[in-house]
Amino acid sequence: MKAHKRRAAGQWAVAFRRFRKNKAGLAGLAIVGFFVFLMVFGFFLAPYPVRDFGCLYQGCTNLPPFTNWAHPLGTENSGIDVYSEILHGTPNDLFVGIGATVISVAIGVLVGSLAGYRRGFSSAFLLGFTQVFLTLPVLVIILLFARVFVLLVAGGFGLPLITLILGVFGWPTIALVARGEILRIRELEFVQAARALGASNTRILFRHVVPNMLSPIIVISSLLIAGNILTEVVISFLGFGDPNTSTWGLLLQEGFAYIRTEWWVSLFPGLAVVFCVLGFNLMGDGLSDALNPRLRE
Repeated sequence: MKAHKRRAAGQWAVAFRRFRKNKAGLAGLAIVGFFVFLMVFGFFLAPYPVRDFGCLYQGCTNLPPFTNWAHPLGTENSGIDVYSEILHGTPNDLFVGIGATVISVAIGVLVGSLAGYRRGFSSAFLLGFTQVFLTLPVLVIILLFARVFVLLVAGGFGLPLITLILGVFGWPTIALVARGEILRIRELEFVQAARALGASNTRILFRHVVPNMLSPIIVISSLLIAGNILTEVVISFLGFGDPNTSTWGLLLQEGFAYIRTEWWVSLFPGLAVVFCVLGFNLMGDGLSDALNPRLRE
């Protein structure tokens, strides 16, 4: 068992060295790190409060970018500062992306682990349940639930509920990957040794099996975060999000109606979406290459 732990530690060290050599992966990590920094400190860096309409009464509406350094990225026709709104929207969009992924991973790993480790009817039932979820029109269901909950629940509760809905419907792929890894790992020597020593199924599953299937889960999680952020942007852009909470999608929606005359209102939040999603995808690809057991230095 100690030899197995040393081997596992060595595999993570090799993966870390591979990742450091992956320029695209490092670029993605840098981009993600930048947005995480904005997520934590963006509120303090924003020069104006959330949804501040002060410029409406100061005659500084419809300002193009880089013409007034008090509003470096310009203002909307309602006087909202675009730069401040992007900073205020960053933690909200990343909250949705990361929070929904955490929920999906928790459900997916649990369902996949039980479906892969147990045999008989329970395994077949969980696998069938997962496959049924995969056939559902997820985006349509998310839009419906998002609209209903935002209408029924006041104000800022809309975003957490959208996060919950995304998380609840995002776990099937993780469950299938987890099940496949469980089926592979459960027959390895160290698992058989633990079983021979009398370890319980629960201990074997969560002490020896689950920690050794984390590599593909980490890769999928980084890609799922990007997908959840993009889905939230679509939800807000289509008008199904929370109108009282600053998000990149809401900015895109507000600027789209005036895109010919106020192009900057849509351009800069759109660039934020592109770079954030690109960062998570590049990081996920880099992690995939680094954690791929088929690759050798």
